Amino acid sequence: MKRKDRALNILAWCYRQLNRVLPWHRLPKILGIGNLVALRHDLRRWNLFDTGPLVAGTGTSHCPFHSKDLDERRADGSHNDLQAPSMGGAGCPFGRNAPFNIISAPAEPGLETPSPRAISRLLMTRTHFIPATSLNLLAAAWIQFQVHDWFGHQQENDASAPIALAEGDTWRDNPMKVRRTRKAAAGCCPAQIPIFLNTETHWWDGSQLYGSSTQRQQDVRSHRDGKLKLDQGRLPSMGELDGQLPGIDLTGFNDNYWIGLSLFHTLFASEHNAICERLFQHYPRWTDEQLFQKARLINAALIAKIHTVEWTPALLQHPTLDTGMKANWWGLLGKQIRTRMGRLSDSEVWSGIPGSPTDHHTAPYAMTEEFAAVYRLHPLIPDEYRFFSLTDSSFSQYKSFPDIQGNKTRSTIDEVGIDNLWFSFGVAHPGQLTLGNFPRFLQEFRRIKRLPNGDPEILDVAAIDIFRDRERGVPRYNAFRRMLRLKPLKSFKELNPEWAKKLHDLYQGDLERLDLMVGLYAEAPPPGFAISDTAFRIFTLMAPRRLKSDRFFTADFRPEVYTPLGIQWVQDHDLTSVLLRHYPSLAPALRGLENAFFPWHHVHEPVWK
Repeated sequence: MKRKDRALNILAWCYRQLNRVLPWHRLPKILGIGNLVALRHDLRRWNLFDTGPLVAGTGTSHCPFHSKDLDERRADGSHNDLQAPSMGGAGCPFGRNAPFNIISAPAEPGLETPSPRAISRLLMTRTHFIPATSLNLLAAAWIQFQVHDWFGHQQENDASAPIALAEGDTWRDNPMKVRRTRKAAAGCCPAQIPIFLNTETHWWDGSQLYGSSTQRQQDVRSHRDGKLKLDQGRLPSMGELDGQLPGIDLTGFNDNYWIGLSLFHTLFASEHNAICERLFQHYPRWTDEQLFQKARLINAALIAKIHTVEWTPALLQHPTLDTGMKANWWGLLGKQIRTRMGRLSDSEVWSGIPGSPTDHHTAPYAMTEEFAAVYRLHPLIPDEYRFFSLTDSSFSQYKSFPDIQGNKTRSTIDEVGIDNLWFSFGVAHPGQLTLGNFPRFLQEFRRIKRLPNGDPEILDVAAIDIFRDRERGVPRYNAFRRMLRLKPLKSFKELNPEWAKKLHDLYQGDLERLDLMVGLYAEAPPPGFAISDTAFRIFTLMAPRRLKSDRFFTADFRPEVYTPLGIQWVQDHDLTSVLLRHYPSLAPALRGLENAFFPWHHVHEPVWK
C-alpha cells in the first residue's frame, strides 16, 4: 500500500469516528474540507462495482488504436482508455455503486405495494409551486442538458409492464402500461442483478451536442471550418433530418426537448463555432476535421468546468462544499496559484483534477444506476412560465410547459426572442426538490414521439421514476443509506414530521420498503443544499470520477493536446463570459453576479398584469 493511501485510510477512519457525533456540514470549514476528502476516499474504495464482466459479449479486448485517438475523442466514446478501448463507450453497461448482494429487482415493479401510481398521486402531486429562490431557472435546464450527455437507457419497444391503479383512478388504461428497460444479455450475471446498457457515451464529452454515433455527428456538422450547423445563430430544425419532428432542434441528443434545452444547445453550438474561428486564426492550415475535433475537446472541457465550479456550488450553497468543488478543478491551493504557477503537485487535492494522473480507482469507469437514480430532479421544473422583454417593460406573457416543449419549442423561441428567453429564465426560479412539488404536466405527459404502433405515448413520469428505480434494482432508501455507511432512519417521523402520516399509511408502516426517490425528497437537506445529504454522497463520489477517469481531463489536459489557446480558453471562461460573447444584450441583467445560476437582475421594473 502506498504511503499516501495509508495516510488517507487513517484520515478516513478518524472522520468516520467524528461523524458519529457531527456530520461534515456542521464542522468548521477546514475540518469539513478534510472530511469531504476522507469521505470521497471511502466511497472510492467501497462503492464502485464493475458490471462489465457479468454481461455477455463484453470483455477486455485490446484492439489497436489510431494515432488520432491520442488527442481526439471518438464519437462513440471508445478509446478514451487506450488499454481498454470499449470502456465508457455508447452501448456499454451501467456500473453500480451498490454491492451486488443487496441488488434485487422484482419481476413486476409496478404491481408492488404501494403502487408507483399511488405514490405519484398521494406524495408527489404539486398543489402549489414551491420555489427554490436561491437559484434561477437556468439551473434546472442546465442539469437536463448535462444528464443527456451521460444517461440514456435502452428500452424495449414491444414489451410493456403493468402499474396498478387504485379504485377511482381515471387513468385511460387499467392497468397503466410502461415500456420496460431492455436488459443486457447475461454472461455470468447472477439472475437477481439486472444490468442495462447506455445509449450514450458514459464520458463527459459533450455528446448531447455532438451525438454518440458517427452518423449523428456527421448530421450536426457543417463540414466547413470545423463548425456545427447554425443559421443566424439558430440550430437547424430536426425536420431537415426527420420530417416528423419539425419543431425541435437538430442536435446530438434531443429527446424530451423544450426551450430550456434549446437555449443551452444553441449557446454551446455557438461556442463551438467561436472556438473554431479562434483556432483557425492561429492554425490557418488546419483541416475541417482538425478544427472540429479540437473545438469539441475544448468545448466539452469548458462545459465540465462550468458544471464543477458554478452549477454545483449554486445547487449546494455551503461554504465547505463551495471550496471543495472549486478545489476539484483548481486544487486547494486555489485558482490564482494554479493559473500563475501551474501544477505544483500531482495531487488532485492540492492542484486539482485537470492535469493529474488518470485513475479509475476500484472499478473501470462507467455511469452507475445509483447515480442516475439520484439525478431524478423533476421538481426543479415549473408548470407555468412568465416571459419578459429586455427592452419593453410592458411585455409580459404566460405559457404553460406543454406550450414551450416538443414541436412548439422553435416557434416559442421565434415568438418571444432568444435574448428575452435567457433573461426570463435568469429572473425565474426552479422548484424545490421536495415532496408535493412534482410538475403536474409530467403526471400526464404526452411525448411527441409515438409508440411503434403509432399511438401517442402518455406518461405519468413520477410513477415511472419510481418504477424505474425498482426495475433497475436500486436499493430502497434505508438500504441505500446503509450501503453509504449512514445511519438508517427508525421512523417516518424522524425522516419528515410533516409527511410522516401519509408515508406511514402508504407504506403500511414498513420503512424498509420506502422507495429511494421518496426518501430523498422527504429528507431535510443540509443548510444551503438543494438536495439531501444521502444523494450528495453519490454526487461527491461520481462527480469527480467523471473527471478523474477521463484522460482528456487528467493526463492529457495539457497544451500539447488542447493547444495553448485551448487550455487558456477553458481556464479563462465561465458561463457569464460565454453568455455575453453570444448575447451581449444580457450584460445589465448579469452585471456584478458571482454566479450565472444565481437569480439575475431585472433590467427594468416589469409591469405586473
